[in-house]
Amino acid sequence: MCTSPEEPRALVIYESMFLNTEKVAEAIVRGLRDAGWAASDVDVRWAPSTFDGVDLVILGAPTHAFSLSRPSTRADALRQGAAPGRVDRGLREWLAGLPPAGDPAPVVAVFDTRVSKVRRLPASAARTIAKLVRRRGLRLVGRPTGFLVEDVAGPLCSGELDRAMEWGRDLTNALGLRRFA
Repeated sequence: MCTSPEEPRALVIYESMFLNTEKVAEAIVRGLRDAGWAASDVDVRWAPSTFDGVDLVILGAPTHAFSLSRPSTRADALRQGAAPGRVDRGLREWLAGLPPAGDPAPVVAVFDTRVSKVRRLPASAARTIAKLVRRRGLRLVGRPTGFLVEDVAGPLCSGELDRAMEWGRDLTNALGLRRFA
């Protein structure tokens, strides 16, 4: 690991049907920036497949049927009012298409959104993402984290955006303001 005078860089990649996960991603970016990181977010539909110069990748998606979305669950979301363009490609497919992790590979943190009625899920999108990330040879940092929505289409529960900002800041504290190389 080497230190660098450059700002550490983070990229938040999200899948969002009803904009809730997108809002969480944006709040995480604000937290990262508050901590001195150069950070941006991108919808998985336009996410890059390489991470040149990125130190931390944060992946997030909504929990569908206790897991990461699949084409069938995204079709269900469409029937429930999700915008048609938002259901074409999910984080699961994006992860499957990644090339093998390069060296140095960024560290990865994961989150999901989930309905508040079921706070303790037996499985979740974040846990599935974490499992897929490890299979790709990437190093996971922190615990998979869930942010709560009131119902499938939202809105986010009170205080969740503040919690997402704090989570982003906390990730940088855990990593330190260093480049991972």
